[in-house]
Amino acid sequence: MQPSLRSDVRAAVPDAAAAFGITAAVFALLWSRMRSGTSATTAVMPFMADPGTFWMYLLSQAFGWSALLWSWGTVMLGLLLSGPGPGRLPVSRRALERWHRTASLTTMALMAAHALLFAAELVRYEARLGWAARLWSAFADTFVPGWYDSGTGRTAIPIGQGALYLAVPLGLLFYVRHRFGPTAWRRLHRLTVAVYALGVWHTLLYGTNVWYGEWPRTGLWLLQLPVAVLLLVRLLRPARRGERLAPPGPGRP
Repeated sequence: MQPSLRSDVRAAVPDAAAAFGITAAVFALLWSRMRSGTSATTAVMPFMADPGTFWMYLLSQAFGWSALLWSWGTVMLGLLLSGPGPGRLPVSRRALERWHRTASLTTMALMAAHALLFAAELVRYEARLGWAARLWSAFADTFVPGWYDSGTGRTAIPIGQGALYLAVPLGLLFYVRHRFGPTAWRRLHRLTVAVYALGVWHTLLYGTNVWYGEWPRTGLWLLQLPVAVLLLVRLLRPARRGERLAPPGPGRP
């Protein structure tokens, strides 16, 4: 039986609960660092040294980090499933596929929460404007590519928007893939690696916590090593013979 979106949403509830728990922990860490004066964010933007005022910004960043972590897990599961895979796994392939789908749905929710809270912070910040102007300005800065025109955000925000605008349709197209065929679906689904790469790029450009030689930056780079290894294995030894980088020679399997 083909999985449905409704059944996967129900199955994603424990996964989403874990993601929100991680988000809360990251939020508490960012809050404590800002309050103690050790936050890299306030080193760049000293006017934000009040976590009580800028709590929506901090929560947006916490959702962004959780989204990146869940995106990493989704890509890792996808590479395991699409490549030759290890000989023995602690769980069945069917369970891995279900985890891959639920992690994908959770990632989309985290990315949306990250963007919406950033927009909400912009609405609060532009208090000098009327409500209509504040709502439009926050919406445009957050969701319209090229509209945000301040500092590094001129590059970083469109990259993050690209990740969001690719992730949502690619994730949901799985549930209607029978309408355009498995081959077209597999080709489209390969773009999920690009979504992850855009998310990492967005974080490196716009995440103040990785602008310095601290553990967030080191950890972010270390997370890319297993992705790179699995991607290389996936390219050299795909599950389907027709997807090899080079066709086999005469007499070779």
